[in-house]
Amino acid sequence: MDEVIIVGAGIGGLTVGLALNAAGIPCRVFESAAEIRPIGVGINLLPHATTELAALGLEAALAKVAVATSDATFFNRFGQLIYQEPLGRAAGYDHAQFSIHRGDLQMILLDAFRARAGNDRLLTNHHCVGVEQNGAGASVSFSDGPNGASRSTMRGRVAIACDGIHSAIRRQFYPDEGEPRYSGVNMWRGVTRWKPMLSGASMVRAGWLSHGKMVIYPIRAAGADGLQLVNWVAEIETPVHRKRDWTRPGSIDDFIGAFADWHFDWLDVPAFIRAADGVLEFPMVDQDPLPRWSFGRVTLLGDAAHPMVPRGSNGAGQAILDARALTTALLENDDPVAALAAYEKQRLDATTRIVLTNRTNPPDAILREVFQRTGDQPFGVIEDVISRDELVALSEGYKRIAGFSKDALRT
Repeated sequence: MDEVIIVGAGIGGLTVGLALNAAGIPCRVFESAAEIRPIGVGINLLPHATTELAALGLEAALAKVAVATSDATFFNRFGQLIYQEPLGRAAGYDHAQFSIHRGDLQMILLDAFRARAGNDRLLTNHHCVGVEQNGAGASVSFSDGPNGASRSTMRGRVAIACDGIHSAIRRQFYPDEGEPRYSGVNMWRGVTRWKPMLSGASMVRAGWLSHGKMVIYPIRAAGADGLQLVNWVAEIETPVHRKRDWTRPGSIDDFIGAFADWHFDWLDVPAFIRAADGVLEFPMVDQDPLPRWSFGRVTLLGDAAHPMVPRGSNGAGQAILDARALTTALLENDDPVAALAAYEKQRLDATTRIVLTNRTNPPDAILREVFQRTGDQPFGVIEDVISRDELVALSEGYKRIAGFSKDALRT
């Protein structure tokens, strides 16, 4: 009865489970899938997120499988360099910025939680169908898998919904919420085994959405064959999209034409895309920010609370920050209702700003500015288009909004 019930064993759920366990707060994690598998493609862990994971003793495990990203590099679609800046420790942060396969991160969190909390603290094949509560606790109802007929109920001190973009608990509290808001941009994602490019630890952004934009970064170090596993994202303004589904296969033929003439001295982009292990398609969607997450002894966390377009490496990072804030709130408040309210107060406005900023002034706004000022034409020298001070201001402004400026991490 004193346990915290965590619904969902994704990045947010496992991180909050690890944080609660480290704080001496008993918890149990319930996962819908019958088996937790290392699926997905690449994600970036920004310094504010790696600071929290390091505090949980996971930095060494991350460093073994991830790439410590060293620089952000921006190009137009003609392969001309617009801007470059150091990242992570190379930029003076106390902790690295890690580029990592989502499955690798998932397994690091899973293995750590099972080792520290115990195997009995994580139950799979438990699909949340709803929650009830009273003054004494919260009761979460589960079926045996997404389509299971068998039902069970688990009762705890509080319940935390970490069940992602299709959260059953979010839907219970907001039954009339509208469809996801489509940004007008569709994305295709993949991973390709390729020789190291640029610094070998660069995060590349190139082009612009109207004609095709790429984000490219390595997520595993080179193996014996000299090839890295490199994550890439192709983004194109597209009027029609299909329902969001992180695992839906995509077709290269649907988007390769936008990049057919991208032959740079450091990368043949069409050949790189065609060499992918596979392609996933996902519309860039988010939800309007909610007015509240916490309802008595129940609250939302991560994508269940603030689904945002996948820009700026914020999805996983903000879930990790949620986990720390929620754990601190439960430690500092004897009353669980007051604790969940305090957590919401700390995190709701911050994530709302990120969701809205990603819509209007995303981290790749540098590319947009150059695209608009040049009329999508090659330039002579970048200083004739935009000053370095303006470029720095665009980059630093987003870091402040997202909470990973160096000044923010020193406070």
